[in-house]
Amino acid sequence: MMLRAFWLTMLTAALLITQTIAAAAQSRPATFADLAEQVSPAVVNITTTTTVATSTEPGPIVPEGSPFEEFFDDFRDRNGPNGQSPRRSQALGSGFVISEDGFIVTNNHVIQGADEILIEFFEGFELEAELIGTDPNTDLALLKVVSDEPLSFVPWGDSELSRVGDWVMAMGNPLGQGFSVSAGIVSARGRSLSGTYDDYIQTDAAINRGNSGGPLFNMEGEVVGVNTAILSPNGGSIGIGFAMSSRVAENVIEQLQEFGETRRGWLGVRIQDVTDDLADGLGLEEARGALVTDVPEGPAREAGIESGDVILSFDGVEVDDTRGLVQQVANTAVGAEVRVLVFRDGETETLRVTLGRREEGESAVPASVNREEAPATADLLGLTISGMTDELRDQLGLAKDAEGLVVTSVAEDSEAFEKGLRVGDIITEAAQESVASIADLNGRVEAAREAGRKSLVLLVRRDGDPRFVALTLDDG
Repeated sequence: MMLRAFWLTMLTAALLITQTIAAAAQSRPATFADLAEQVSPAVVNITTTTTVATSTEPGPIVPEGSPFEEFFDDFRDRNGPNGQSPRRSQALGSGFVISEDGFIVTNNHVIQGADEILIEFFEGFELEAELIGTDPNTDLALLKVVSDEPLSFVPWGDSELSRVGDWVMAMGNPLGQGFSVSAGIVSARGRSLSGTYDDYIQTDAAINRGNSGGPLFNMEGEVVGVNTAILSPNGGSIGIGFAMSSRVAENVIEQLQEFGETRRGWLGVRIQDVTDDLADGLGLEEARGALVTDVPEGPAREAGIESGDVILSFDGVEVDDTRGLVQQVANTAVGAEVRVLVFRDGETETLRVTLGRREEGESAVPASVNREEAPATADLLGLTISGMTDELRDQLGLAKDAEGLVVTSVAEDSEAFEKGLRVGDIITEAAQESVASIADLNGRVEAAREAGRKSLVLLVRRDGDPRFVALTLDDG
């Protein structure tokens, strides 16, 4: 009886293993041929032509009677008086059609500076393209061709549904080979390279020069990314490619199609991430959100947002860090009224903000405030601090009405030095209140100690740029 039970158990285990293997086999495509055949007519090769300016450098001087005189005369006749004439330079890239009336997506760097843009379709015909708009911030561009017949196109997919490990397929014009397919998986999501709005899908599908601007497909034939960059020591694919997510790309392309330019939402604040010590100094239960360091003239100031506020949610979505907030604001319509939840003085408050347009508001600068100061110096928290004087304003190139405390020395073995404070930094706030004298700062320190704080949050400005720094308080 026991032997029979043993074999039944072994048989059940074998069946489970077989089912697991079968399920895994079903999730792995046997071929990408059907998908490639489905999307190929909508993928295009792009050839750009650019005129390279003639050199203004003088040509070679050949002595009269030289045996080379006739040779150089012929050379100048063919190539102009300076030995050079304007020449045409060509570059290759990829793209994909997103509508039957001929809108085409590619990278900005593929068509940047081009005089002519020629689109080659999978069926073999070619059309000239018009540039509709570009967005250098996300390296995206929108083109338009005119065709007598409706064009095959591919739809956008939801990159937020893509998971690490999902199969993806790239298609494009690598190294000028044309309509080449490569496949791999999603290696990572949410990658940032250098841009403010970066949200890249990393993939090990082979991407090479010429693939730029081409589509990254999911297994349903939807575009989940625009192939943009590779990480490589030799210029060739080593399995680390990056595609701008459709979450970002679709929104940008819709704006380019409607307006010919981007129109991103603008909140009008300078912000930094909340660290553990900043959270303690501010009285936050957890280190998350975006800490407001400055509020220039703009939507945020009009709505009542203040320096020192921590933005915890925007339009009903929790804010984890500054990168997430910047992207969410940028993807919100200009003119939209949104609720912003801020943490201020130990309590939360909801404010209504009507967003402006970032492209119009980026040059805004904070207004200055005027106040009397009483010069003094003190050693505190590893810093030697001086009250503001006219002499210091002149030395630091500050405005005549600049206020705050000037850092005149930093102990190199101090926490302040480790956290980047340097001579010439201006401390304008402590514990989220303005400081204009040593007495002000001492008062903030004592108040923080009495409140049981382990650290003091300072607002420090350098070359006009503000940031918060939390310094640990000693026992007094």
